[in-house]
Amino acid sequence: MIAILMFIVALILLMVGIPVAFVFGGVSIVFAFLIPELGFDVFSVLPFRIYGIMSNTTLMAVPLFIAMGLLLEKSLMAEKLLAAMTSMFRTTRGGLAVSVVLVGAMLAASTGVVSASVVMMSVIALPLMLRAGYDKGLAAGTIASSGTLGQIIPPSIILIILGDVMSVSVGELFMGAVLPGVVLVGLYIIYILIFSYLKPDAAPIAEDLQFVGIKEIIVAVIPPLLLMVSVLGSIFVGIASPTESAAFGVIGALLLASLNRSLNFKMLQYAAMQTVKLSGMIFMILIGATAFSLVFNELGGTDMILEFFSDDIGDVWIFIAFAMISIFILGFFIDFIEISFIIVPILVPVMHAFGIDPVWFAILIALNLQASFLTPPFGLSLFFLKGAAGESIKTAEIYKGIIPFILLQIVALGLVMLFPDLVFAFI
Repeated sequence: MIAILMFIVALILLMVGIPVAFVFGGVSIVFAFLIPELGFDVFSVLPFRIYGIMSNTTLMAVPLFIAMGLLLEKSLMAEKLLAAMTSMFRTTRGGLAVSVVLVGAMLAASTGVVSASVVMMSVIALPLMLRAGYDKGLAAGTIASSGTLGQIIPPSIILIILGDVMSVSVGELFMGAVLPGVVLVGLYIIYILIFSYLKPDAAPIAEDLQFVGIKEIIVAVIPPLLLMVSVLGSIFVGIASPTESAAFGVIGALLLASLNRSLNFKMLQYAAMQTVKLSGMIFMILIGATAFSLVFNELGGTDMILEFFSDDIGDVWIFIAFAMISIFILGFFIDFIEISFIIVPILVPVMHAFGIDPVWFAILIALNLQASFLTPPFGLSLFFLKGAAGESIKTAEIYKGIIPFILLQIVALGLVMLFPDLVFAFI
């Protein structure tokens, strides 16, 4: 019961808004101090755990993929992609929104950084959609949901973190996430086309958009596609590890920026500083979560949860339903990093006890965590969108527009649960 109390205290402090790393580290120190049979000796193995984190070659891919995404953010790639896609779909009702989804998917496969994708699309696509007469809710929902595709479409930071936490091959997770990502993109497009057909005024045909020639479309689409295929393809065929491919991706991003004539010292400085900040935040949280798990496990928390589900409940689908619902609800209040480092490790022993395939389970968690970027009141994509859009769109309109896309993510999650072959098709 003390372990459960420790867990509840940590959740409350997270919801209050105290920095995550300090919550995990602070709560573990306080409980170790207050419980005589534990004491600070429980942290004697912490330096070895931290050294293991520092020397983990898989986690080295995190700052590299972040740097790759930030370089592409400033390379003018998104602007050219959107111009090419909108030209292709400009005579289709709802075509501008479909273009945003496709560009969001390509950015996800090229960058994997949600904040960069949402802000880029908000700045570039939102003014176009509003000028074309699109419903503000549909425009906001399309941009926010498309920007979060980087959570499930590889190379995804969350898949790298889950691979490390769950001791699963990141390459297999990348391969397993391809079809679920395609399914989600397909659901978005189908919804937009149906919505546009039922409410023509909400998504008018944007024929007045500037036409882009075939040559310009090829120049805009082929380079990021080549980068995506080279980075992911080298992982899928086993030529390179995710970390090696991430390093190659950074070089590719530099080349793309150079081709677009946007490479300069200011861009490199921005990418370097933001990479250090984001990577430092992730690794500080990981160290704090490691300290938390040491105390939590010593108090018998993991054993109690394992016994509850494997012996008292004994049903694999009840466990899966409980895990998915818990992660979905927690996603309203805390972000994917905290859930990955503190909730997922608790679920992993139960997963093994039931014989659940870890790759399939990790993809379910990743799909679920993607919704946490969209669920109010603390959905990060909603904050990014509102911050970039300013007064052109109200928060209430963003919330209204995002609801159908959250439901579509739940549908995608259900499809992957019912049809596991969607995950194993390329593995």
